[in-house]
Amino acid sequence: MNKEQAGFTLIELIAVIVILGILAATAVPRFVDLSAAAEEAAVEGIAGALGSASALNHANNIANDAGLTTTTAVTDVTNCDDAAALLDGGLDDSYYIETGNAIGAAEGDSEACTVSFDSNDNDAYDAGDAPDATFIAYRAAST
Repeated sequence: MNKEQAGFTLIELIAVIVILGILAATAVPRFVDLSAAAEEAAVEGIAGALGSASALNHANNIANDAGLTTTTAVTDVTNCDDAAALLDGGLDDSYYIETGNAIGAAEGDSEACTVSFDSNDNDAYDAGDAPDATFIAYRAAST
């Protein structure tokens, strides 16, 4: 009389559990804390948007100075903080631009500016904020 096996043995179940445990131990840490990478990508994206907006504002300023008609008004940018006004809706409260960086006196002068994520939640830019990224802001005047 042959008896057919109707299920898994205890050894087989333990082997599967051990294999799943090993896979979980190696894969889960890679996906658990992606917030730091997301914050860094967001800051890089904002810095890119600020740099592009500043360059477009500068080009618009040059066109206006040359007597060309443009459809967009030039935004005055004299320091790094002014660059936030170039973004539609401004800069989100979680991000700050390094303060105190004046851009040169002549139109078209540029300055490297830093935008940071407010990682310590003190509602202000300081050296403890990270991650950060840089962008170039150009001086422009609407007159």
